[in-house]
Amino acid sequence: MQRNKQVAMGRKKFNMDPKKGIQFLIENDLLKNTSDDIAQFLYKGEGLNKTAIGDYLGERDDFNIKVLQAFVELHEFTDLNLVQALRQFLWSFRLPGEAQKIDRMMETFAQRYCHCNPGVFQSTDTCYILSFAIIMLNTSLHNPNVKDKPTVERFISMNRGINDGGDLPEDLLRNLYESIKNEPFKIPEDDGNDLTHTFFNPDREGWLLKLGGGRVKTWKRRWFILTDNCLYYFEYTTDKEPRGIIPLENLSIKEVEDKKPNCFELFIPDSKDQVIKACKTEADGRVVEGNHTFYRISAPTAEEKEDWMKSIKAAISRDPFYEMLAARKKKVSSMKRH
Repeated sequence: MQRNKQVAMGRKKFNMDPKKGIQFLIENDLLKNTSDDIAQFLYKGEGLNKTAIGDYLGERDDFNIKVLQAFVELHEFTDLNLVQALRQFLWSFRLPGEAQKIDRMMETFAQRYCHCNPGVFQSTDTCYILSFAIIMLNTSLHNPNVKDKPTVERFISMNRGINDGGDLPEDLLRNLYESIKNEPFKIPEDDGNDLTHTFFNPDREGWLLKLGGGRVKTWKRRWFILTDNCLYYFEYTTDKEPRGIIPLENLSIKEVEDKKPNCFELFIPDSKDQVIKACKTEADGRVVEGNHTFYRISAPTAEEKEDWMKSIKAAISRDPFYEMLAARKKKVSSMKRH
């Protein structure tokens, strides 16, 4: 009984803060401090929030990278086509929002897929590029905001020359296209809530402190998600509904000095006292208009402040997937030339 209680407690802690949750489980001898044991725990995923799993697997330190590798090795992709393998992989956690994290995860996935299916692709780069093309295709075909739906011909021509300079078989690409067209990826925690689709592959996400807009100004820790030119903030990573939504159109961003370190501010340029168009959810569930003339936010480190400011500035007109894909394609074609 006591053990079960502690495991449940550990899962709850993990869902709110993955690192603290793992630490709690290790300290109470419920989990061994090895990458294999932690990977097993995440792979089983019982009672774990899939955003929190993605958050933990995406971390940059050496130990988390080992856990990610062990986690991906628990997936069996032998004799699956790439879409089937991606379906399995993307169902086991939720992709975090940061480009570097996604890059590491997809790189590890591509290595595992090629290991399980030797000879399908010339290199892991080919597998990586095609995996991204499929994720982007899924968004283009099934997101109602995308009006210009790609045809199978466009999908084939987009992926010309990615197999170490050669083309992949057309039949293979047609099959992958049809598979996605007939059935979109199931996204973890998809409970028919449209917000879930909104928060799949955000530009950036993480914990920040936000200065409240009430009479008494207090700093509160919130989980921020940047996506679709909006900044959403939540009380916990597991919340389905955001506490607040800040559309970024017509806003500017600047660094500011404050007692809190690493601060920046969102404001309406040329207009000091105008209230920013935003909304928030009250404790009783009512959605009300925000009352901020500016939003002051503090990041945990100077580096994260820079990253958030850069991402917010770019959010108006950028898709991180295309950038990463372009960089990888460039790398492949430059390797061909040498």
